[in-house]
Amino acid sequence: METLIFNSTKELKKNKKELEDKLNVSITITGKKADISGEAVDEYEAMIVLEAINFGFSAKKALMLKDQDILFQHINIKKFTHRKKLEDVRARLIGTEGKTKRAIENITLSHLAIRGNDIGIIAPADLMQEVITALTNLIRGSKQSNVYNFLERMNAEKKKFPDDLGLKKDKKGK
Repeated sequence: METLIFNSTKELKKNKKELEDKLNVSITITGKKADISGEAVDEYEAMIVLEAINFGFSAKKALMLKDQDILFQHINIKKFTHRKKLEDVRARLIGTEGKTKRAIENITLSHLAIRGNDIGIIAPADLMQEVITALTNLIRGSKQSNVYNFLERMNAEKKKFPDDLGLKKDKKGK
């Protein structure tokens, strides 16, 4: 049995039945504490999903973590900047009317949640490092356009296939 302390159990209580069904565990909520019981592997998956919910993600987004190719990670803004006004840094990450955050999410197929001085990331494993690099560049003061270009360049490189797979004969007919 695993135990997790929640900041707010509202999202957990609202989706308890669905979470229990999809995660194959039993969840007992007592105050701000949630006890998870089930098989060890199921408990482990449930802990990761519940950590994401506790961070501020919706249950629907957190359940994406059941897929082995999707990861959850959080980074602290203070590790990457010496600025005293962290509100400015958070504002850069979110952008005007959420445009920067939305653009990063769309380009990288990820989900971001900003809580205090932490950023929660749910992203495909192969794109997680690019998302973290983009966010740290923004935190350190890079222009938003440079970060977008970086992400689009990374996406283009991942999608690019080599022209020659070694199946064609060369021009001499060999």
